[in-house]
Order: sequence, then structure tokens, then C-alpha cells
Amino acid sequence: MVEAVLHGIILAIGLILPLGAQNVFVFNQGALQPRLARALPVVITAGICDTILIVAAVSGVSLLILTFHWLETIMFAVGILFLLYIGISLWRSAPASMEAEAERFSPKKQILFAASVSLLNPHAIIDTIGVIGSNALSYSGEARFAFTLTTIIISWCWFFGLAVAGRVLGKMDTSGKFIGMLNKVSAVVVWTVSVYMAFRLLSKLI
Repeated sequence: MVEAVLHGIILAIGLILPLGAQNVFVFNQGALQPRLARALPVVITAGICDTILIVAAVSGVSLLILTFHWLETIMFAVGILFLLYIGISLWRSAPASMEAEAERFSPKKQILFAASVSLLNPHAIIDTIGVIGSNALSYSGEARFAFTLTTIIISWCWFFGLAVAGRVLGKMDTSGKFIGMLNKVSAVVVWTVSVYMAFRLLSKLI
């Protein structure tokens, strides 16, 4: 049981640490919103989406879904379009007016964007299947449950920590200049992910 928990901690940290569209968006909203509570929709959505992916990976459901190549192609295409739109929204952000910015990234929009970068990224889904799903096969019964629960808890803690870190930065940046630069960097990261996904899609179609 202890081995499964430690294994889950190390594996979850290794998977979520790399800079990606999901992490960037959570951190960005933590920094952008006037209060931490205003960034909770993106934190909760990202956590729920990761929980769904982890449970699906452990149970083998996600592997079954990706056996349908047409569904994978649709996911790639829709994911690319969403990421391009998110990048444009971030690039055009005007941090000088924080209230206006908060209004643009309303709870509904945060949920939509967070869900899109989490669930419409086949690369992330495949990583979850290949890493968490395959590692979960080493355990059964209570040990597998402990392994799964540990990865889920680490994921939730990470997203909340990202939002808190962003909020701390947002308070320090009274001029809004750094937040403006962060928006531009976030947009570039999101666009980079979308370009990578586009190449992956083309390689599958050719």
C-alpha cells in the first residue's frame, strides 16, 4: 500500500510538472483574477478533468475510446482550434484594466477553456493512458485504489498551488506590466502546443 502511494506521488509529479497549456492557463488565471476565489472555476475544472482522465486510464476506458481513429482525429482538430482561440484571447488581454479582464475570463469561459486544454488534447490523454494506465496494472484491489487516489490528490494540489502562486505574483505586479508579459508568454506556449498537435494530426492523415 505504501509503495503504491509513493509510486503514485512520484508519477503524478513527473507528469504534471512540465510546462503545458493546462498549467499555463491555471497559473495565468490565478495571476489575472482580482481574488483567488475568482480563479477557483479553472482550478476545479482542471482537477475534475484530470480525475476523469486518470480514472479512465486506470479502468482502461480511455484506451478503448482511442481505438476509434476517427474520434482521435476529431479530438485533435477541435483541440487545435480551441487552443488557437485561447492563445488569441490571452495575447489580446489588457492587464491595465483588471476588472475588464476578469469579466472577459468569466467563470463560464474559464471552465470552457480549462476543459478544452484538458480533454481536447489527445497527446495528454495518450500520456495518461501510457504512463498512469500502464503503471496501475502493477497493482490490484486496495493498492490500485491507493495509487489512483494518490495521483488524483497530487493533481488537485498542483492546480490549486499554481493558482495561489499566480495570485501572489498578481499582487506583486501592481503595474500590470508583468501580467501583460505573462499573457503573451502564455499565448505563445498555447500556440506551440497547437502547432505540435497540428503536426501530429498531419502525420496521422498523410
